[in-house]
Amino acid sequence: MGLFDFFKKKETAPEAQEALNKGLEKTKEGFLSKITKAVAGKSTVDDDVLDNLEEVLVTSDVGVTTTLKIIERIQDRVLKDKYLSTSELNLLLRDEIQLLLAENNSNDFRSFEYGEHKPYVIMVVGVNGVGKTTTIGKLAHKLKAEGLKVVLGAADTFRAAAVEQIKLWGERVDVRVVAQAMGSDPASVAFDTIQSAVANGEDVVIIDTAGRLHNKIGLMNELGKIKKVMEKVIPGAPHEILLVLDGSTGQNAFEQCKQFTEATDVNALAITKLDGTAKGGVVIGISDQFKIPVKYIGVGEGMNDLQLFDKKAFVDGLFK
Repeated sequence: MGLFDFFKKKETAPEAQEALNKGLEKTKEGFLSKITKAVAGKSTVDDDVLDNLEEVLVTSDVGVTTTLKIIERIQDRVLKDKYLSTSELNLLLRDEIQLLLAENNSNDFRSFEYGEHKPYVIMVVGVNGVGKTTTIGKLAHKLKAEGLKVVLGAADTFRAAAVEQIKLWGERVDVRVVAQAMGSDPASVAFDTIQSAVANGEDVVIIDTAGRLHNKIGLMNELGKIKKVMEKVIPGAPHEILLVLDGSTGQNAFEQCKQFTEATDVNALAITKLDGTAKGGVVIGISDQFKIPVKYIGVGEGMNDLQLFDKKAFVDGLFK
């Protein structure tokens, strides 16, 4: 069994789907009610319906670019089928969203191949307030529950609160934390964490980084330095650069994604706080525009409410 074969288990078991459905309730209610209004009094999908649908998608934070792509695909279907009833619109929209997510690799991560990296190194990036530290803690809990040895690196040394939060999560989920004094070199913390993980035979290293969107050059330099010291210990590390975004911020999440993808090689996304917002459409738009797979979504405050992203389960949660 590979190191991360446990992710191949059926994540979307009934209880997980139920938690996901509950977490997406606000988005679903707003989304479906808007669609109902968009087709009111219409029997077929015509230009008026498509114009209304376009407005629904944009106001649900799917994003203009992705919205236009979806509308164009539905227009093609209308032209091809000649007659498309409004009763079929939900099903068609559901199919197109699922196809978009599949095209952008935001697929079912229980079958994602991680290889045999040990330790597997995850560098977590994102601005303050998006739920970065909480995501790290919940991810550590998820991995530890599967029998893996996890160590956290408190490399956000610019805020004393960040180091203390990581330490508290370490105690809460019973995983080791490597930390230095506030103001220490973040790259030094990352180096010590990975080096000790190798020495202790640990399976997963999760490195926190500063949650500041300072000038782009400063961000690039800082994250680049951290990556370089990781590679000195383990060639190819970090294996995953996970960007945490707050789903409730809507279009602001797009801008954050733009900044961080320009600063470093983000290859996975975690979108948090979906349970507290009607802006869950941001998952669709960000995945499509940045071509980076959404890997985790946060659908509640509980320890187990960080879920591996499953496109089918997500779309089912929006439409069922």
